[in-house]
Amino acid sequence: MHLKTEDTVEVIAGADKSTRGKIILIDRPAGKVLVEGVNRVRKHVRRSQKHPQGGRLSKEMPISISNVLLVCPSCGQPTRTGVRIEKDGSKNRFCKKCGSAIGLISSAKR
Repeated sequence: MHLKTEDTVEVIAGADKSTRGKIILIDRPAGKVLVEGVNRVRKHVRRSQKHPQGGRLSKEMPISISNVLLVCPSCGQPTRTGVRIEKDGSKNRFCKKCGSAIGLISSAKR
């Protein structure tokens, strides 16, 4: 899993297929991600002090991490990612389509 929060991803399977959004939360043990604007459900809420109106709220639910692909910032296409180990020992993510670096995974160990 080479995904981080605030990455832009595209959904590749399910009802929201080909929808793009930012990752809000990653649940690594469960293998789920929460993507902004994807897999929205209605939650019925009783009137309370927090919700004085009550009614139906719309919220996102998690989807499987295997159903999303990272969108490369340079080429703008959904792509698989790889890891490169640089000469200084740091690890970087890279796009498998265009080969450009996406971001740092871990810095050099001393």
